[in-house]
Amino acid sequence: MTPTELQRALAQPEPPVVLDVRQPEELALARLEGVLHVPMGEIPGRVDDLPRDRPLVVMCHHGVRSAHVVAFLRQAHGFEQVENLEGGIDAWSCDVDPGVPRY
Repeated sequence: MTPTELQRALAQPEPPVVLDVRQPEELALARLEGVLHVPMGEIPGRVDDLPRDRPLVVMCHHGVRSAHVVAFLRQAHGFEQVENLEGGIDAWSCDVDPGVPRY
């Protein structure tokens, strides 16, 4: 999912849940409000905390870690409504909201 597609999806009456898998120190540099934060390394132990009844969009800094999380959730845990935010928060800053700092 591109940042622009996510922006449109978040404006819908039933928006997806955005899962940010970056480290806490990264959130201190740049973040989106209202997202669910679970660092990538904690995902295996917290799969049951993730919603299955709503679409889930996973994000990180550039989209690499989040792509791994998406594959893990689909292949190992049967998630069907899960997508990667292409380019991560960096692309969000470039394409949607330049007010989000880049790092």
